[in-house]
Amino acid sequence: MAKPDGLVVVDPDTELQFLQHLPVELMWGVGPVTKARLAEIGVLTIGQLATTPGWSLEQLLGPAAAEKLAALAWNRDPREIKPHRQGRSVGAQSAIGRKPAKEQFFRPTLLYLADRIGTRLRAKQRSGRTVSVDVRFANLNFASRSMTLDAPISTTVILAELAEDLVRAVLADHPDEPTISLLAISVSHLEEDWDLQLDFTLGLPDEPRRPGSKIGMARRAADLAVDKIRDRFGSDAIGYGSVALGVSRSVPDEFRELAEKNL
Repeated sequence: MAKPDGLVVVDPDTELQFLQHLPVELMWGVGPVTKARLAEIGVLTIGQLATTPGWSLEQLLGPAAAEKLAALAWNRDPREIKPHRQGRSVGAQSAIGRKPAKEQFFRPTLLYLADRIGTRLRAKQRSGRTVSVDVRFANLNFASRSMTLDAPISTTVILAELAEDLVRAVLADHPDEPTISLLAISVSHLEEDWDLQLDFTLGLPDEPRRPGSKIGMARRAADLAVDKIRDRFGSDAIGYGSVALGVSRSVPDEFRELAEKNL
């Protein structure tokens, strides 16, 4: 509600007043198709959705979706919060305003996100096999791409380079989208870190991205050295130059660390 750099406080017992005037598309589960269907019956806000008869929503969206959205519109969510459950994926995203869909704008942001994710993975001694990216365009449309690797990774630069390839693929599929407003990276299919088996040096083009290659091992060693410096002197003590100079952090890293301490 206050992106990119604000804070909103919703006092207890005022949630319904806060929700009722918000656009319905801000609700989890309301994408472009659902938004269009709701607009056909004059439902544009969460408050209007809350007062729409259940039978009308069921005819429009089906019983399951209608029940879920009606409950959320009334601020009801029966799911239990489980703060100590280990996550199945690690992700980070950054709203970047409205930036041209060009490499000089998205590369620093992807490196920043990869640095956050890689640091969290290594702190928990975990790696992941599947890398995914989400790209939100200026018109609020989303596009996603992912790849699954032969070996799990937690190396910052490798993760950033893979994410760059995926974003380029998304942009190639959407040549009519000139502007990006958000980027996200996630790593899933997590595994406990294991002793890497060294790869033979064969001169393959993807060797720098193989965790067991000579370059891959050197990149991981650099990450571990960075982690040690940050553990001792703080997260701002060392970092990638392009990130430090080119990325505006909308949320202080101290707050991020509190939110991201559990995978």
